[in-house]
Amino acid sequence: QVQLVESGGGLVQAGGSLRVSCAASGRTFSSAAMGWFRQTPEKEREFVAAISWSGGTTYYADSVKGRFTISRDNAKNTVYLQMNSLKPEDTAVYYCAATSRGWRFLILGGYDYWGQGTQVTVSS
Repeated sequence: QVQLVESGGGLVQAGGSLRVSCAASGRTFSSAAMGWFRQTPEKEREFVAAISWSGGTTYYADSVKGRFTISRDNAKNTVYLQMNSLKPEDTAVYYCAATSRGWRFLILGGYDYWGQGTQVTVSS
């Protein structure tokens, strides 16, 4: 069992930066692939980024590639999403997800565990 708690969301101006974190509990974190998704009331859930259990592989949605960086610290059971050059269209609730089925499973929209989300608002 893995429990995920996101933090770090907030309000930022366009062009600014923000880092959201996801703290995980459970002894399986270090073997789980982790990812970030986002959702707004107007749009379906969107995959944002994924990272393998070792941190050696990362994958990004085209919409955030070059601006967002996903990373993890297995000693702290935490995964991060550093968001730079933020745009108003990045506004969403950001959710952390975990799976034991590999990072590709996250890209397909799959997950085993899901956090409660943290709001990120980018003003123009």
